[in-house]
Amino acid sequence: MTYSVNCKNLVKKFEGLYLTSYLCPADVWTIGWGHTKNVVANMTISEDQAETFLDFDLNVVATQLSSMLPSTASLNQNQFDALCSLCFNLDGGPWALPKKAPRMWSDLLHGGIPQAAGEFLDMDHAFVAGTFAVLPGLKERRIEEAKLFLS
Repeated sequence: MTYSVNCKNLVKKFEGLYLTSYLCPADVWTIGWGHTKNVVANMTISEDQAETFLDFDLNVVATQLSSMLPSTASLNQNQFDALCSLCFNLDGGPWALPKKAPRMWSDLLHGGIPQAAGEFLDMDHAFVAGTFAVLPGLKERRIEEAKLFLS
């Protein structure tokens, strides 16, 4: 499977567009719509480059996620898009999902779609200044991902 425009729009909404690099709340240099690979301080890009980075990053996430999911985990497009958005936002991407959300991963592998949707809401924390804390923006994002997952 690959991501759709619903995934891309969700990521854009919550990442926001930044044409100059900045340190995100988790203390990672970021640019464009959440791009972090090879980003350094004082870096600038165009909106076209931000779009290219986002497409590249989402393709990587979708490819990795697809390769991890067994054929028995039959997801619809909205479910896949919601998971891609979540994994895009996870440190470690899709490979981190089984470790960071083991109940969600188990539910996905065993057909527990409603249960997996509820697990999005538990993923609203991040390390900020050395403390594991709920981030309001992350909470809102997870709510929207769960809604997409169930639609």
